Amino acid sequence: MTSATHRSGTERVHEISESVAADVYVNVQGDEAMTRAEHIAALLELMKEPAVQVGTLKTSASAEDVNNPNAVKVVTDVAGRALYFSRATIPFDRDGSSPSYFKHLGFYAYRKAALDRFCALPESSLERGERLEQLRFLENGIPIHVAETPYDIVGVDTQEDLNRVEEVFRRREVGRTIAH
Repeated sequence: MTSATHRSGTERVHEISESVAADVYVNVQGDEAMTRAEHIAALLELMKEPAVQVGTLKTSASAEDVNNPNAVKVVTDVAGRALYFSRATIPFDRDGSSPSYFKHLGFYAYRKAALDRFCALPESSLERGERLEQLRFLENGIPIHVAETPYDIVGVDTQEDLNRVEEVFRRREVGRTIAH
């Protein structure tokens, strides 16, 4: 539906924003097979504040996700703005203090001005190194506001992830069958 030349989902959303007027544009990444209505609601709630130009979601990271490079981690400030996203385990637990770890979920909301600015900027060095497009915003001083959700999901990046999602769906179906 969009150009095959785009290098990121944000560029695809920007293309849509060029022909469809909206207050907020929502991007649900294609690997988020377990999307819930609550994810979208949390994201839209975040965007009710007109000053928020870019929004996304985080959830508590499971022990399995903390060291998994396919599960992107996020660290935020006290106001809920992203400080950094990484495939590495952040924050680093130097002294064994057991910090809280948060996994980034592949949901974004943007205002048109933020999309325009993103696409006018060159790919950033951090973005290139981590292969995380949201770092272009941060590296260029565009804050990303992060809402927390209790609803974790498994992003499908590998065959193992697909197997995990299929197992979750099988368990849900068995639960529904027993309940009826």
